[in-house]
Amino acid sequence: MVSALVWFVFLLLFNSSVLVGCLNDEGVALWSFKQSLQDPEGSLSNWNYSDENPCSWNGITCKEEKVVSVSIPKKKLGGFLPPALGSLTALRHVNLRNNKLYGSLPVKLFEAQGLQSLVLYGNSLSGSIPSEIGNLSYLQTLDLSQNFLNGSIPASLLHCKRLRTLGLSQNNLTGALPDGFGASLVALEKLDLSFNNLSGSIPGDMGNLSSLKETVDLSHNHFTGSIPESLGNLPEKVYIDLAYNNLSGRIPQNGALVNRGPTAFLGNPGLCGSPLKNPCPRDTLGASPPSSLPYIPTNGSPMTPDGGDGKGRGLSKGAVVAIVAGDVVGICFIGLLFSYCYSSVCACRKHRDEDTGNFEKSSKRRKECLCFRKDESETLSENVEQYDLVPLDMQVSFDLDELLKASAFVLGKSGIGIVYKVVLEDGLTLAVRRLGEGGSQRFKEFQTEVEAIGKLRHPNIVKLRAYYWSIDEKLLIYDYIPNGNLATAIHGKAGMVSFTPLPWSIRLKIMKGIAKGLAYLHEFSPKKYVHGDLKPNNIMLGHNMEPHISDFGLGRLANIAGGSPTLQSNRMTSEKQQQQETPFEVASVSPTMNSASFYQAPEAPKSVKPSQKWDAYSYGVILLEMISGRSPIVQVGTTEMDLVRWIQLCIEEKKPLSDVVDPFMARESEKEEEMVAMLKIALACVQANPEKRPSMRHICDALDRLTASSA
Repeated sequence: MVSALVWFVFLLLFNSSVLVGCLNDEGVALWSFKQSLQDPEGSLSNWNYSDENPCSWNGITCKEEKVVSVSIPKKKLGGFLPPALGSLTALRHVNLRNNKLYGSLPVKLFEAQGLQSLVLYGNSLSGSIPSEIGNLSYLQTLDLSQNFLNGSIPASLLHCKRLRTLGLSQNNLTGALPDGFGASLVALEKLDLSFNNLSGSIPGDMGNLSSLKETVDLSHNHFTGSIPESLGNLPEKVYIDLAYNNLSGRIPQNGALVNRGPTAFLGNPGLCGSPLKNPCPRDTLGASPPSSLPYIPTNGSPMTPDGGDGKGRGLSKGAVVAIVAGDVVGICFIGLLFSYCYSSVCACRKHRDEDTGNFEKSSKRRKECLCFRKDESETLSENVEQYDLVPLDMQVSFDLDELLKASAFVLGKSGIGIVYKVVLEDGLTLAVRRLGEGGSQRFKEFQTEVEAIGKLRHPNIVKLRAYYWSIDEKLLIYDYIPNGNLATAIHGKAGMVSFTPLPWSIRLKIMKGIAKGLAYLHEFSPKKYVHGDLKPNNIMLGHNMEPHISDFGLGRLANIAGGSPTLQSNRMTSEKQQQQETPFEVASVSPTMNSASFYQAPEAPKSVKPSQKWDAYSYGVILLEMISGRSPIVQVGTTEMDLVRWIQLCIEEKKPLSDVVDPFMARESEKEEEMVAMLKIALACVQANPEKRPSMRHICDALDRLTASSA
């Protein structure tokens, strides 16, 4: 009996050893990874040692039974990054972003020489970047942002010549950029080195990064010296951010550096010249004339630099006449050429209009239009589509699959499409606007517009985080702002059980925030934008009732996207009408009149292009609405009039302030002076003559003085 029991135990142990021993080498390497981790969410629960290979494990992708991808983002995995990953010979992609990994980057990890993407941002990794990273000659994406890495950027990184995305922001990196940085990494499309302690000068060869598509972010470092003029060689649509360094000298005005707003250069006290308001000293206003050219004094007598009379060196009278005559002929020739080309392009446009829908007929005519014609490479084929989510900053930590699998709730519907509240698996909440289906495929134009909007960063502007474009779908992904819109906060909405009007202090805070957001758009954004459609419905309120201006540029994007947005979605799952949350709904104020039109400036219907003065007028109407607590349409007896006219009528009739101000604020009599001051600002904004309206920057200054005096 005892011997039988011993034999049974032996067989059991033997069979267990057979089971344990069947996992292949790659599975054993990954199993050691699991053993070294804390996995509080059980994300690796199906990783079993008894499996033949790891290809069915969560986060593992295989090709021909070889591991090619390890992707386990946002699962709160804690522990050291294992060197065993380097033994996976076919490994191409590692994505362990937004976990709790710590310790240094293991040198053996870089033995996986076929690695194409290494995404580890949002962990707690420390130590330096090993020089062995240069072994990854196929590397295209390297994102180590938001860690605690230190030391310098290794020169061996320049061996990664296929690198397209380099994100090292928010670390503790020091030292200068490696020599040849720009000349070596010419394939770079995204570059973010912000929020480090990098020093030295900006390499002049960075102008060679001609493949860049988004932002070159070198902000919040310790770079010194002047801004290389070669940065102007970068593609013009690239936004160059050099803010908060120790740069000095004149800001070059060439190529991609021309017409930039001041935001890109703030925090560099030594910089001068446009677009900053810090003028350059006289001795740096420009290069002095070359010494070989004669200096012409005011009396007209040519003198050489050494003080001689310049005889034999100056130009004769005949030569001067010949030069002038040549210039005149050249200018005339250019003028004629311009006129011819202009008429040609107009003719082209006419032929194109006549042959709309029949490109075969007009192809011959288009060949004759030789001037002012866009390069054909800039035109997107109608068959080209983009089927992936495009992030607009390095902080986007979700992908298209996560977005489409998330729960979605309808927040509001309009002629421009549906807005959803989308809750991802990890709890991140977003607002997604669907622009509709179909329409013309003007992707390049859409891309340029949406990426420009995505660069706007201000506490009072809703952040556009990402977008998606295809024939069937156009999505804009924003930060979700939780406290609804200003229209609801002022007036409540139908069906609301209880409604508490905002106190004056909150209203004042909101009014200041809106002004700051508009001033940023007008004065400090890269292109000095205009909103053009400001109203309480598109001013969202955050956790602390801080305002966020939304829907900026939306009409333009909807027009480019084309088609009529439908009111149904076949993309979002779990669509539910969430009745208690409708921050994008329009407050119902009158069944007979369209309230939105009363926020438009009087000159708007007659103008083609919106102006900053339009926004000032809209802002003034919103101020009147917040001060009075009334809708933009006021019922007076049996008639209705707009709020601006009603306020003006009250002033003409010398009615007491209590008749104008929201009755709820009657108890706040100590704030009466502030209310009167705000009323004056509002009336200045709604002047019929646009030229008499103040700029948003002046309004911000007035509000700052007002709150400072009452503090």
